[in-house]
Amino acid sequence: MKTPSDGRLCVVSLGGNALVRRGEAGTIEEQFDHVRSCTAGISGLIGEGWRVVITHGNGPIVGNIVIRNEAAKNTVPPMPLFICDADSEGGIGYMIQQTLYNTLRSIQRAGDVVTLVTQVIVDGSDPAFGAPTKPIGPFYTAEEAASLEKARGWTLREDSRRGYRRVVPSPRPLRIVEIDVVRRLAAQGVIVIAAGGGGVPVVELPSGDLRGVDAVVDKDLATSLLASKLGAERFINLTQIDRVYLDYGKDRQRGLADVKVSEIVEYERQGHFPAGSMGPKIRAAVEFLQSGGKEVIITSPELIEEAIKGKAGTRIRRG
Repeated sequence: MKTPSDGRLCVVSLGGNALVRRGEAGTIEEQFDHVRSCTAGISGLIGEGWRVVITHGNGPIVGNIVIRNEAAKNTVPPMPLFICDADSEGGIGYMIQQTLYNTLRSIQRAGDVVTLVTQVIVDGSDPAFGAPTKPIGPFYTAEEAASLEKARGWTLREDSRRGYRRVVPSPRPLRIVEIDVVRRLAAQGVIVIAAGGGGVPVVELPSGDLRGVDAVVDKDLATSLLASKLGAERFINLTQIDRVYLDYGKDRQRGLADVKVSEIVEYERQGHFPAGSMGPKIRAAVEFLQSGGKEVIITSPELIEEAIKGKAGTRIRRG
């Protein structure tokens, strides 16, 4: 049997909404339960000899951190958003790290698991900084929104008639600062948790120094970049739904099982994958496959083992 240090590489991405489900309070106990459902399938991959790198989303969780900031702003100084990004990356990474360690130990496959707080370089002149779109944090009244825009320079937008929310930039990831560290650890068989929440967005100054910026990098695009630079063969994207659908939410919706990347590109062109839902996952899959990856699997955490066997989920192939 192959050992993880000489096996093929698979990057597994856990969606933020797969960790905090709709209708839940988002307690730590609930999050641990969802992480356990993910790590069962991941441990199966490791048992088959795959080397594994894990990424994760942070959407609902970093939003909760921002809400805590606002609730305690008169008691402790609020943290900038890039520190909140790092905070969520460490906290979620810890849950995955501990749960996977325990899962592997229970099946007598103890291994090294480590969380790496990862910096992702973005372009300070990215158009996203001039047109922020990513909603984050609590809801405000129109009066509060106007005051915050003036006092803090934030951009706030009305959100679903529930009030106003801060919107922040989501610039494109260009380079992962710690990519060589991830590569070396993975080559040694260490299970690495990296680029959580898309990583901490930073810009590179003319001096070469790095500086954090208030933004949120798309987790799927950051994962695709990470997987491509590592030379991964497989990219598994775990989300809330069981597979990719055409005409999702409509009477004529149709699930996709096994498709070529060329077919997915055509479906994308036809507008089947909205930007606010499946769009980033499809774009990330396409970019990974066009950069040399062999296959992408998109499914829910509970179905990962069946999806790997080709009995569930959506498999997108390069050929």
